[in-house]
Amino acid sequence: MAKQDYYKVLGVAKDAGDADIKKAYRRLAMKYHPDRNQEDPQAEARFKEAKEACEVLTDPQKRAVYDQFGHEGLAGGRGGFDTGGAFSDIFGEMFGDIFGGGRRGGTQVFRGADLRYELELELEQAVFGTDTEIQIPTLGECRSCHGSGAAKGSTPRTCDTCHGQGQVRVQQSIFTIQQPCPRCKGRGKVISNPCDTCFGQGRVRAEKSLSVSVPAGVDTGDRIRLSGQGEAGRNGGPPGDLYVEINVRKHEIFEREGSHLSCEVPVSFTTAALGGTVEVPTLDSAVELKIPPETQSGRVFRLRDKGVKPVRGGAAGDLFCRVVVETPVGLSAEQKEMLRQFESSLSSSGRHKPREQSFFDGVKKFFTGAT
Repeated sequence: MAKQDYYKVLGVAKDAGDADIKKAYRRLAMKYHPDRNQEDPQAEARFKEAKEACEVLTDPQKRAVYDQFGHEGLAGGRGGFDTGGAFSDIFGEMFGDIFGGGRRGGTQVFRGADLRYELELELEQAVFGTDTEIQIPTLGECRSCHGSGAAKGSTPRTCDTCHGQGQVRVQQSIFTIQQPCPRCKGRGKVISNPCDTCFGQGRVRAEKSLSVSVPAGVDTGDRIRLSGQGEAGRNGGPPGDLYVEINVRKHEIFEREGSHLSCEVPVSFTTAALGGTVEVPTLDSAVELKIPPETQSGRVFRLRDKGVKPVRGGAAGDLFCRVVVETPVGLSAEQKEMLRQFESSLSSSGRHKPREQSFFDGVKKFFTGAT
């Protein structure tokens, strides 16, 4: 069976770079892998064809020979076509980061884990911003061995299983893959005399103090990212990040909803009936709120720009004050009698109690079916 043009096999242009070639191969490898197409006898042939094309076109020397002489040039020995190690390196390069690993000097390295810290703030701290110190438990580089894992005066030796590569090749069906060496765990080196402090791990549990600058306007659920402040990486890998999650404590006066604040304002019966002013607290000062005569309990007044300025920008929210008319308590006998007389004077007309009158009118219609 005649071989097809490698560029057509992968569906790439003749001037395609390595990245495009590997991307095209990865797509075809996933599509035609024999393990995923057991009922298609042509899948394995297409898979091998794509593999061969990728091996040749990602090797500069073989690609130059192929571009000049075609398949005959490679068959004639000009290219030295090898189906073993080159493909394994290509596969590891494309798929090796699936499990979070990378390579440095032949040794597999791992990025440190990200950490999460819950920071509780008072409402005022969240609204105006604050600087605070936090203590976080983490895994840091061992100071005794400087991360090598070996005891003082000794050094790790090259692993004789992977020969310092940190990787071993494993054959699965017709697929050759690379995975961390089981003996050295991807280090590429074996520690014969482990450090007494970290027991050969190169990292120790520690607690570190960090300064966190909280911007004004944050709210519960917001996160602050501290790059590189997570756990130390393994085998020289980069550290992870620390995510500080904000949780704003419940306030005794205010409730927050986005950029708006709300609160209840107790008003005496007399002030609600005759009108007056009451002092209302805000987060930065106190203001006078005018209560009109005949104000009913539950009425809401809006104080513009007395809310929160959002952390991501925009205008400040408002403060909503809900009036709660207080019922007098601890009345003397004389005061009770005065209230009875006052109530009696109101009973002659329903216009003094508009809500009560409309309520009972509605109840009457409900039971009588009147319209």
